[in-house]
Amino acid sequence: MTKVAIAIALFFFLLTACGASVPVSTQTQEITSTSTISPTPYPPTQTPTLEPTITPAYPPEGIGPETYPQNVDPLTGLVVPDPALLDRRPLMIKVSNIPRYVRPQWGLSLADHVYEYYTEYGSTRFIAIFLGQDASQVGPIRSARFFDDNIIRAYKAVFTFGYADFRVMEKLFASDYANRLVVESENTPLFRIDPQGYDHLMVDTSALSKYISNKGIENNRQDLHGLFFQLEAPKNGQPVQQIFVHYSIAIYTKWEYDTLTGKYLRSSDTVNSEKVGTDLYATLTDALTNERITADNVVFLDIPYQYVNKNPEQFEMPFIGTGVAFAFRDGQGYKLGWQRATKDAMVSLINEDGSPFPMKPGNTWFEVIGTSSTLTQDEQGWRFVFHIP
Repeated sequence: MTKVAIAIALFFFLLTACGASVPVSTQTQEITSTSTISPTPYPPTQTPTLEPTITPAYPPEGIGPETYPQNVDPLTGLVVPDPALLDRRPLMIKVSNIPRYVRPQWGLSLADHVYEYYTEYGSTRFIAIFLGQDASQVGPIRSARFFDDNIIRAYKAVFTFGYADFRVMEKLFASDYANRLVVESENTPLFRIDPQGYDHLMVDTSALSKYISNKGIENNRQDLHGLFFQLEAPKNGQPVQQIFVHYSIAIYTKWEYDTLTGKYLRSSDTVNSEKVGTDLYATLTDALTNERITADNVVFLDIPYQYVNKNPEQFEMPFIGTGVAFAFRDGQGYKLGWQRATKDAMVSLINEDGSPFPMKPGNTWFEVIGTSSTLTQDEQGWRFVFHIP
């Protein structure tokens, strides 16, 4: 290993400050390893709750994308045991993905949607969105980026984050949703835990929703139309058992379709991968529930990454209009389009003829890749490699 690579690895290990990240190259390698080294999860603390379910006779015509039954979560297409949960704003929480000691994170298995996107210097972070279920601990919570504005507006959400660069803070707090931004202070429901000597910022989603209501902020059911759900998978897909995404030499992921559960299982990087054959994975679990992270749908969104600054590295990603998307459900892959007509609209997935693409009822992980990223397909699966223009 070169001196530069050693310095990068050491810097990555030591990073703990909010907003810090790994200065690694975005030149990535193809993924070949299938190692599944399992991390040791923390003891679960989530109070067991009833899970959303598929109705015994799911409407063959599907649900959405314009209207949804009162007891159906518009983000998952599932009937929720407590429809009262839908009578509130979605809760959007920024969750860390590096340094690797923050894994396994808390609460991700209970989110309706999770977005992963490139932030800077080889790192990614998650946006976890909760509506049909609550989680007693979600985190570790980290700082905001410019892209978050798109998701706040789309979901009409409450946004919890751990501060940000001053330029991002100025944009967020000058917005019309500034009263729905929640950062750590004496009166907020955020709290800290200290597992294995790490000081993690966390939140309880139920307490967060009550906090917003108690502040007198409108917290009713929102218009979240846009997604279409159907139990039967479209016939025009291509069989795909594994999906890889390589954001950098430090951040890469594998989604593997499990025929037994009908879900995609997530595995994440354990070492920096500088060349083919050096990738190593660990199954990603939820420290709150001890459950493996899975997705009923995995969706890749091609969105242009545009530099705001190069030092420090900052991006705007205009998420409006139309673009290319790839969706995976039931072991099948589909090339689609995405569309958002206005800045306050949810994203919709559409077929080539403009008709709505039917997502599988259940949760979705969105991987936000750049329009200059690449895709290769072979017998091992589909590989997306992130590149900055």
